[in-house]
Amino acid sequence: MTRHARKPSEPWPGNRLEPGRRSVLAAGGALGLAASGLLAGCGGDTKDGGGGDRFRAAFTAGGSQETLDPHVAPNFVDQARAKALYDTLATYTDDMSVRARLAESWESDTSGTRWRIRLRKAEFHDGKPVTAKDVLHSYRRAADPATGSPSQVLLSAIDFDASRADGQRSVLFVLKAPNFEFPTVLAGPGTEIIPDGTKDFREPIGSGPFTYVSFTPGGTARYRRWADHWDGAPRIAELEIVPANEESARLNALLSGQVHYAADMAGASVERLKKEGSTRLLTARRATAQQLLLRTGRKPFDDPRLVRAVQLGIDREALVRVALAGHGEVGNDLFGMGLRGYPEDLEPRERDVDEARKLVAEAGAEGLAVTVETSSVDAAWEPAAELMGRQLREVGLRLTANTRASSTYFSEIKTKGVAAFNTTSTLPVSDFLQQRVRGGAARNQTQYASEEFDALLDRARTTRGEQERLGLLARAQKIARDGSGLLVWAFSDANDAVGPSVSGLRAAPPNSHDWARFDRVRVG
Repeated sequence: MTRHARKPSEPWPGNRLEPGRRSVLAAGGALGLAASGLLAGCGGDTKDGGGGDRFRAAFTAGGSQETLDPHVAPNFVDQARAKALYDTLATYTDDMSVRARLAESWESDTSGTRWRIRLRKAEFHDGKPVTAKDVLHSYRRAADPATGSPSQVLLSAIDFDASRADGQRSVLFVLKAPNFEFPTVLAGPGTEIIPDGTKDFREPIGSGPFTYVSFTPGGTARYRRWADHWDGAPRIAELEIVPANEESARLNALLSGQVHYAADMAGASVERLKKEGSTRLLTARRATAQQLLLRTGRKPFDDPRLVRAVQLGIDREALVRVALAGHGEVGNDLFGMGLRGYPEDLEPRERDVDEARKLVAEAGAEGLAVTVETSSVDAAWEPAAELMGRQLREVGLRLTANTRASSTYFSEIKTKGVAAFNTTSTLPVSDFLQQRVRGGAARNQTQYASEEFDALLDRARTTRGEQERLGLLARAQKIARDGSGLLVWAFSDANDAVGPSVSGLRAAPPNSHDWARFDRVRVG
């Protein structure tokens, strides 16, 4: 067996801990704090978020369909609630390397198809130990497409008929194909460990740092400190996660002292918080990949000359300056800048109006009208669409925006249109490529298909040597960069904010261990 054991504080398989960030997607759905009245009667009139041992955090909520099922985690708030109640086998560092959590260690055989996971001693909130059977139940459930886990595709690589509990605290996973990147799956969103047989989440039991008190879908979730958590008791006695869909509601709640933490600040709110002075911004640089998806499986972008023309025709620096109000960094048409596995030797994509205009003419597409799908889901998209329209007119294309409702945007762009805006938070580069770029993948929205790219991904997954594996991933990305239709035009910063009495939180990408991790927070 090839051993990959790690101490809890040691990342796998690299040691870079630089900031990365943002797709667990922030979707809309609930009322703002003031309109909902959710703070009334729960300490909302006391200074700075309530009592000194109660921490209150405001997030965009998901509406009446919300659940505490940790394997269904489409929104940022779902991830925050799951971190309070549950735990995972492993977790991501800021650069998406993996470090141990409930797993004490993992090791593979020489083929990369058999992985043994050894569990640490840990208990669920009802006092029962976390066992191998719990892990198998959790992963089988999350691998079921009917469950809706964001990690379903990656977990479906496990042969559950051949996998087994190998003792109370040892699991043997058998994979359908070799994969030396498998440890990234152990930290994925929607892979939380639940007790064997769990089907009902109305009064959930997990092994996380907080126990369940109450929850109203689309409303407040309340938790209490669990003194027996394997990683130590939280520093606060109570945690409340409250809904506030409007950014202005989160901002005002923070400034008025109704909450200690306001998630997902942007634009004018960031500038106001900087001037206000008493609060503290937690800024994760280049955390969210801002993307323009060009559907290469449909006209007109089945012509690679037009994909190339758009790549060369947009002015990325102007887009960052205007659409992101300067709070970001120019993208280079690849996901994951700064993360483990991202090619570090890429030349920047420079604007070339003459070459773009020439490509449009060669394709016989001068004056071609193209509609791009957009929405208010992300404040940068609509100004970006307007600016891109002006930029692409210079190369002979007429780009206009079709604004869709935020509540249905992501489901609609799966099948409709030829171009669309999208964002993705930090994820392991190898997982992103498998889920979003590989030919035929369910979440490959550009319909890109390249046998050469897919073959390099397969070689990378089956290669034992870390540096050789990363080299293959880099080669694959350089191929996809030009032809996949996935244009990463910028990386936007992610900003959360905390009140003056809060300590114990740092800036970190969502999807990473330290983002929205409230068991180490202090108040006062």
